[in-house]
Parts: sequence; structure tokens; C-alpha cells
Amino acid sequence: MNFPVFDLHCDTALKLVGDQYDRINSLRENTYHIDLERAKAFPGFAQCFACFTTDLYELPANISVAGAFERLLAAILTEVERNSDVIRLAYSAQDVKDHYAQGFMSAVLTIEGTAGIAFNPELLADLYSIGFRISTLGHNEKNPLTGSCLTGGGLTEEGRAYVKEAQRLGMVIDVSHISDEGFWDIIEITQRPIIASHSNSRALCDCPRNLTDEMYAAICKTGGTAGINLYSEFLGENPTVDTVCDHIFHFLDIAGNDQHISLGSDFDGMESLPEGIAGVQDYPRLAERLLERGLTGQTVENIFWNNAIGVIERCSTPVQEI
Repeated sequence: MNFPVFDLHCDTALKLVGDQYDRINSLRENTYHIDLERAKAFPGFAQCFACFTTDLYELPANISVAGAFERLLAAILTEVERNSDVIRLAYSAQDVKDHYAQGFMSAVLTIEGTAGIAFNPELLADLYSIGFRISTLGHNEKNPLTGSCLTGGGLTEEGRAYVKEAQRLGMVIDVSHISDEGFWDIIEITQRPIIASHSNSRALCDCPRNLTDEMYAAICKTGGTAGINLYSEFLGENPTVDTVCDHIFHFLDIAGNDQHISLGSDFDGMESLPEGIAGVQDYPRLAERLLERGLTGQTVENIFWNNAIGVIERCSTPVQEI
């Protein structure tokens, strides 16, 4: 069976701008993990494109963190415009549904990091108006908002204000990369579903980027979702397609239903993939194996498409006061 695909996280924008952030490579057809020609094989395709902002990694001498963010955004918007015959920018879950019905793919803008942005209510509102609908609070560094999964440390007062303002606007809060302390700080204050856009099960692969069973259960309680990450480092030793399935089945057992698992590949942001998966074109292999292992077609469609749309929809209505 060929299912529509909604992927909550990729770093393909980094490939589009190159090491020097000085060009815009093709999203239509390339040798990266994702291109539109391969995605056209699916009955529907929605991809969240991360604009990556961190001072953890060295940038070209003439590029600031904020400048890198702007160039990543420009690259995504340029490629969506160049390929408007097949893909459109989505500002809402309804846009994704409408594009699907009209035969278009969807691009959703997301923020990953925020080290170069920190908290500025006016800037956050501007980013929302541009089309950003999902935001992490950090990457692997400690920043003005929070500690990370590698540094530890919970939310700062700025971080709490960021969560509240983002949710007031209707932006989805993403806990991937955050510290354990920061995660539980968000759980205490959230008034909307939260997601872990690209995180797996820590019980199956013990690394700080993954979710404990308690964390995943807490995400489910908010009405949120976890996107299964295809990076080998977060799956386990010598992973295969079955290893990916194992993480999905583990989360299914915790939730007791199929409403809180999605896809969050981390394509184009990793060094290695599980055996049997080389890029977006191999999502059908995962779907086929899930069916072979006993999941229904409806459950696979929920994981591949419906759950991501649902959580964005539930977060989309701006709140007046939190």
C-alpha cells in the first residue's frame, strides 16, 4: 500500500544552501535524502523544513547565526516558489488538507534551535506571520531559553515566556533536543499539545536525544505526537527497518492507541540511516513492514499522515491568555 507521508522534521534546507550558505540547490531533483521527484510517488506529501539556528557549529566568517537563519528561510521559500506546480507553502492543517485534495505537496516552516533568536515577542509574531508553525527551544547547546539534552538545565524565565507566547500565537512547541529538566518544565506550563518532532524511545536506544517512557506518556496526555527519527544513532546498533518498527511498536504499547506516533525522519541532518532506508523514497518499505508485522492500514495511515495533521490542527487556534 502507498500511503501519504507527513514528515515532521528534515534538515534539507542546509543542503540547499551548501557549506558556505551562498547558493540555492535544487529541491526538485538532487542526491540528498529528499527531493520532490521522489516524493511525487506518494499520494500526498507534506514536509516540515527546519531553519536551523545555533552558534554551536562554525559558520563561514561572513555569516552570523541570524544571517544563516535568513538564508535557510530564503532557500526554502525560493524552492517552493520555483516548484509551485507541485508544492505549496502550508500555513495550517487545513492548507495541508486542501493541497492534498488539489494534488499539491505541502511545505511547513519550522524553527530548530533559537540560539540566534532568543525571546522577542515581536520577532516571534513576525516569524509566525511568515509561516513558521513549529519551534524547538534549542538544539544541543545551552541558550537563553533552556538547557539541552547534552548540557542539562531547565527553562529560563525567557524560555517560559517563549512557550507561552508561541502557544498564544498557535505555534506548536517541539521538545526534541531539550533537556529532561526543560521537558518537564514545559509539561508543567503547556496549554496545548506538544510534539517531539524527531525523537525515538530511550528504552530501546539509551541516548539523551530520545524520550523516556514517562516523557512519551506525558506527550500523549497533552494530545501531542512523537516523530520517529531515522538516524541510526537514535535507533540502536546496526539498525534495520525492523528496528524502526520496534520503536513504533514500543510507543504503541505505551499509548494504548495509534494517535500519538508520527514520522520525523531527520533526513539530510544525519550521517547514517538504517539498513533498507536510503531516503524519502523508502518510506513505503517501512509501511510494508509495519503491515507485515500486524498493523492495520488505518494505523499506518495515522502514523504516516493523520496524526501530524491532527496535532497542528489542535494547536492552531490562538489563545488569548495562558
